[in-house]
Amino acid sequence: MPIPAEKIRTLHKYELRILTVLERLMKRYAWVPEEQVRHAAELSESETAYRISRLMEFGMVRYNTVPYDGYSLVFTGYDTLALHALVKKGTISAIGSLIGEGKESVVYEALGLCPVAIKFHRVGQRSFSAARSKREYMPGEGHVPWIFASRLSAEREFAALTALQETVSVPLPIGCNRHAVVMSLITGLNLNRCPLEDPEAMLDAILANVRSAYKAGVIHADLSEFNIMIQDGKPVIIDWPQWIETGHPNAEGILQKDLTTILTFFKRKYHISSTPEDALRCVTG
Repeated sequence: MPIPAEKIRTLHKYELRILTVLERLMKRYAWVPEEQVRHAAELSESETAYRISRLMEFGMVRYNTVPYDGYSLVFTGYDTLALHALVKKGTISAIGSLIGEGKESVVYEALGLCPVAIKFHRVGQRSFSAARSKREYMPGEGHVPWIFASRLSAEREFAALTALQETVSVPLPIGCNRHAVVMSLITGLNLNRCPLEDPEAMLDAILANVRSAYKAGVIHADLSEFNIMIQDGKPVIIDWPQWIETGHPNAEGILQKDLTTILTFFKRKYHISSTPEDALRCVTG
């Protein structure tokens, strides 16, 4: 669901309070009981019912009757809390159009001191169990609401961008709140859609960035032609939430998989032949 920016601007303070209460209580409940919402928000029964009905109308809250009457945030509600905090802090002042959408994130243009991008992590919006099995930083058992998994994913990506910004061509990290990461706006095309005048030089530039990340102790772990953008003739590597440390037990195999994916793309589209073993020695040597 698109972020209803016009609705966010008109939210009442009681509605923001209810969203915050749901966020907090979803650590304990998959569906927060109605009486718990009312008690924590310190509102009357009629006021609570009215404010929740508006939030449901805006697509920010969901209602369930089994096994009891309860409420939960949906991604739009969590987006609202993150946006409200980022605007209050002065990180952004307005949100623009959707510029990218993946299985576990959506990216919008936004306005800060300059045009920026804001990425909302949405882990598990299609399959939470699949996401849990792929993400080592998520607990294997127990109640892990998607909102907190998405927050962890955003925090990991922000940490990677912060660690790599000096030596690797990545978006500049600007701010992070909940599951939202604000970063510099990268213009241009994804590698898979960008015609290259000198594909061999571009491959060398990509491998040089992978090598710099490796020296910084970081492996992307999900590298492909879909998360490399070409801006001003240079590669910018995006989408870092699945990164691992070079000390990870499976680091070499994961790095080789990243390299194989990139080399396969260049061989298929530009007929450049290079072995993953040679690329691995180039990156780690």
